[in-house]
Amino acid sequence: MHARTRWLAVVRTPLGAAALLLLVAMVTLAVLGPAIWGDRAVQVDTDAIHQGPSAAHLLGTDGLGRDILARVLVATRMSLGLAALAVAIAVGLGTLIGAAPAVLPRRLGRLITGAVNIAVAFPALLLALFFAVVFGVGTQGAVLGIGLAGAPSFARLTQTHSASVDGLDFVAAARVAGVSRFRILRRHILPNIAEPLVVNATIGAGAALLAFAGLSFLGIGVQAPSYDWGRLLGDGINRIYSNPAGALGPAVAVMLAGLAFNLLGETAAAVVGGRARTRPGRAPTVPPTAIDETVDEAVDNDVSDSLDTLEDIVLRIDDLRVSFPAGKDWVTPVRGVSLTMRAGEAVGIVGESGSGKSLTALAASRLIEEPGVVSAGRLDFCGIPLLGTPARGTRRVLGRSLAMVFQDPMKSFNPTMRVGRQLAETAVEHQGLDPRAALARAIDRLDAVRVPAPARRARQYPHEFSGGMLQRAMIGMGLMNTPRLVVADEPTTALDVTVQRQVLRLLAEVRAETDAAILLISHDIAVISQMCDRVLVMYAGRIVEDLPVTELRTARHPYTRALLDVVPDLDADRTSPLGVIAGRPPEPGQFPTGCAFADRCGFATAACRDEDPQLSQVDSGHQVACWHPVDGEHSVAKQAFVPVETVKAGEIGG
Repeated sequence: MHARTRWLAVVRTPLGAAALLLLVAMVTLAVLGPAIWGDRAVQVDTDAIHQGPSAAHLLGTDGLGRDILARVLVATRMSLGLAALAVAIAVGLGTLIGAAPAVLPRRLGRLITGAVNIAVAFPALLLALFFAVVFGVGTQGAVLGIGLAGAPSFARLTQTHSASVDGLDFVAAARVAGVSRFRILRRHILPNIAEPLVVNATIGAGAALLAFAGLSFLGIGVQAPSYDWGRLLGDGINRIYSNPAGALGPAVAVMLAGLAFNLLGETAAAVVGGRARTRPGRAPTVPPTAIDETVDEAVDNDVSDSLDTLEDIVLRIDDLRVSFPAGKDWVTPVRGVSLTMRAGEAVGIVGESGSGKSLTALAASRLIEEPGVVSAGRLDFCGIPLLGTPARGTRRVLGRSLAMVFQDPMKSFNPTMRVGRQLAETAVEHQGLDPRAALARAIDRLDAVRVPAPARRARQYPHEFSGGMLQRAMIGMGLMNTPRLVVADEPTTALDVTVQRQVLRLLAEVRAETDAAILLISHDIAVISQMCDRVLVMYAGRIVEDLPVTELRTARHPYTRALLDVVPDLDADRTSPLGVIAGRPPEPGQFPTGCAFADRCGFATAACRDEDPQLSQVDSGHQVACWHPVDGEHSVAKQAFVPVETVKAGEIGG
């Protein structure tokens, strides 16, 4: 449901409409009340002191003969205004504190998080009383006290939702594009947590109103001659036995205003959270937009010059290890991966879930964050050592020369931003283009990846795209600059077979046109065999076989043979069950001393369980890590492999 539709759905519910109507009435009263009843509220009448309710004074009079009803109506402006100001302080300060760990160094971020956790443990009213006394009795002290007391809860809310959004693919894509931390926070994280903040701010306004009335009632808040509902309630409570209406008037006003805020917030939370039944609004239509196709060529000369002088090797990894803390110990799911890729080369990584394929790609892209630790004898991208260079120094080259295509296209884009704007962000960040020129380039890239009506599509939101169209747009985002390496992590898993073929052919065209290297990760060895020049077979965090795709029929490792055996064959007996690999891969923290595949291998001996074999060359360009490599051709020779060179440009359908 679109954001605007969700908020309209709040008004369509009976409870939400009633709460909004009541709140609008309160706001109108706050605006017009002082002008209509202001003079009567301050008019002193010594002949009408402490009178009860009458036709002239519906709620009676106070100790100076002033009309209590007029004072209650006029006090609406101060009561609502001070509550809104306190909530604004709480939301603003809380959001700032809660978002700080996302941009600050990790240790300082942990310190702020710990301070927030301590502050949340204290009751808000107790904190409000404490801060009100610290800042002094009066309106200013009460506003600051309530605002600061409410900030920890909003900080915790911001931290929680920021952490959930920070783990999504479109944020990772922004990091790959080299977008700075502050820009990621401002453009990608905060817009996606705005709704829960607004909902909780609405509920918090009711709580702030009650808290402010309580402080004024106790004499800590608004001081004479000013007055709000809490001050009037405190004056009326002293004569509650002689004139109950004098206390009842401001009490009812506090109750109605608080009820309006809380009901509206609760209704909004129910609708936004999907708990309320609402009818979808009318689908928005986006007319085609004529946009200037001229794109200014603004290139960072320093980075371009350095890339032009690099050798043909795009990615070089030696002895890569990725570790994560597990209690007092460490788990290393990637252990000793080595890989070299040259320009224009397509390398596939295949293996079961948990084999370390995606972690290897993420480590090469500098997307493993603390507490994860990446170590390697060498990790170079375009000749630049990624591990020995600060993140600020590598952000530029990674943003311009590395493209990522993630598994789930629906999570690869920020749902609150138009697709064209997200593509343009990369060009603005790294090429210095103005927004208009960057959008023009984004439209050109969408057209290059066969997105129909690219000018219109660029102005649509991700939910208006199909999965296959979004995957094309993701590839187009990678083409906004000049990628030297495209990392495609399960790019076809969530797509149907027809769209899978289109996306794979598009990747092949990108490779042919830009001479970019492609690192394709997949569970499907058949997909790898059709797309790549070389295959890396991973098992239990290690590469167990490295061979050209043309030699798959003579694969030597038993695990590779097992993977080939479970690929369905058109000539297979349809009455026989599909092949499976018996057993399960070992858990990352429970790797055995010897070969990790030994327990599932029919060729395993005692030597396999005592010592882990290392990669050794068995043929030109063919390496295998096995004590007992298999000889002879595999039945996979019957399959017709389609090499990348046979893919024809322009075959991608709409």
